[in-house]
Amino acid sequence: MTERDSSVGTLVSSIVGDVQTLARQEIALAREEIKEELSTARDAAVKLGIAAAVLSIGGILLTVFLSLAIADLFDWPTWAGFGLVGLVFAIIGGVLLFLGKKDIDKIQPMPQKTIDTMKENVEWIKDRTTSDRT
Repeated sequence: MTERDSSVGTLVSSIVGDVQTLARQEIALAREEIKEELSTARDAAVKLGIAAAVLSIGGILLTVFLSLAIADLFDWPTWAGFGLVGLVFAIIGGVLLFLGKKDIDKIQPMPQKTIDTMKENVEWIKDRTTSDRT
């Protein structure tokens, strides 16, 4: 083995080592970025949860206010105001439930386009491998 061959081997070995180091550093960087993103997502989820709770309380209080205001405005008994508001909410909830169920029925649990594409790829590969043999 000549000196030139050993220097080429050393150079290749050094390049492989550098590539491995670079890959490790890229993986470590990706991990850190993911940790930061998860931390941000967690903080956002906490804020959204608190906001949902506060908005729910506000919605309940506004519903009580609306029910009492309707009863007072039309000089109805209190139960009639609550009944009317409850009926409106029930109708809105029923419509949203119907629309949501309709959307859920459209969901396909299997990614059909991907499955079809994969089948086409398999067929193409089979055709290529069988035509290469002949």
